[in-house]
Amino acid sequence: MASITTTAATPKAKARSKREVIASLRQPKVAVMLMLGFSSGLPFNLSGATLGYWLRDEGTTLAAIGFLSSVALVYSVKFLWAPFIDRLDAPLFGRFGRRRGWLILSQVLVAIGLIGLSVIGLKHGLVTLGIFALMVAFSSSTQDIVVDAWRIEAASSSDELGLLSAAYQLGYRASLLVTDALILIAANHLGWPISYFAMAVLMGVGLCASFVAIEPLRVQVKGQIARIGGARGALDAVIGPFREFFRVHGWLALLMLAMISFYRLPEFVMGPMANPFYHDLGISKDAVGGIRASIGLASSLLGIAAGGFFALRFGYFKTLILGVILQSLVIANFATLAYYGPDLRLFGFVMFADNFGIAVAGVALVTYMSSLTSVGYTATQYALLSSAYAYLGKFGKVFSGVAVEHLAAGRTLLEGYALFFIGSGLLGIPALILCIMLARAARTEVAK
Repeated sequence: MASITTTAATPKAKARSKREVIASLRQPKVAVMLMLGFSSGLPFNLSGATLGYWLRDEGTTLAAIGFLSSVALVYSVKFLWAPFIDRLDAPLFGRFGRRRGWLILSQVLVAIGLIGLSVIGLKHGLVTLGIFALMVAFSSSTQDIVVDAWRIEAASSSDELGLLSAAYQLGYRASLLVTDALILIAANHLGWPISYFAMAVLMGVGLCASFVAIEPLRVQVKGQIARIGGARGALDAVIGPFREFFRVHGWLALLMLAMISFYRLPEFVMGPMANPFYHDLGISKDAVGGIRASIGLASSLLGIAAGGFFALRFGYFKTLILGVILQSLVIANFATLAYYGPDLRLFGFVMFADNFGIAVAGVALVTYMSSLTSVGYTATQYALLSSAYAYLGKFGKVFSGVAVEHLAAGRTLLEGYALFFIGSGLLGIPALILCIMLARAARTEVAK
């Protein structure tokens, strides 16, 4: 049977906890978490949405762009190699510690992949480009496994975990603005190859953080962790995290995984078509980049702050419900831009709403998933959860270009985009229903 524990705290204890959290803002690990969040988010668009903008600039079809986005499916299966990252030291860099060693190796490989994209470009065809994009996505997903584990293991309390999760989201959203906004301005003036090479250089931010980070103390639970050498250790490395997850949460584990799987579906499905939409709408790269870097940055910061406040004030489930509603509405709101055309004021409003809503949803989901992991299996369990939230979306977005082209049949291309964005927003309904069911189930368990 699942167990949900609530802890009552006295006002004095709460005040002391708040002082400790505020004091922890000055700790080096908060700055490290910001930098690692930036490094974690940097490659995401560069093998996906931003790469799609580059391809659309070169005249690639929407269907091809959608199918090429399938390289991001590796994010959805990262739990397959997470057990070995939990148990084995990284080759060549193991002397820096298990977490730091894997961080450094994955960040170096991401940089190499981005340099490959910069040098090769489209000169050798989509297959060659896709191989380097896959290298970036695989290395990036490996980095995500370790960053998530470091964030959870470095936190000394649940309040500090929330603080580090917010710092992670802040760094992550900052990197998305770079790869979703500033790179467009750079590409417009310097070209895509130079812009991608600059992104490879920016991976140095993560490398610096990895070198200065402190290797977290990995708590070993007696009887839970076995050496990976031998059949028993290997079996525990792979099966143990999943067995422990279902042991702790009982039947609610299935409901949790289902909700997480659907939660970010609207954002993932519409993602590959956002930049091609701006291109086809006729908004310049300078305009898109400038608005994203200004209005987008401000609204992302507000959304992260709001998500953290709501989680602290109203709890996980109410924040999750608010997040999925906002996410669905802001994505469907892109249809207004498709119908009204390239009005920069309207575009600014759509960008503000989108970044705010997505940021709230992101903080809500990351904080909730972080609370579900068990000591000793941090990397693998969080990889399982983050893979669950990405799996359906990564698969669904492969067909996003085909969907737009199909919906545009007999209509204008922009009308096809509008229907696609509305449909993407409606994909949030299953997650909303599952959030409500999970909240009710959780209340029932607490009442027992």
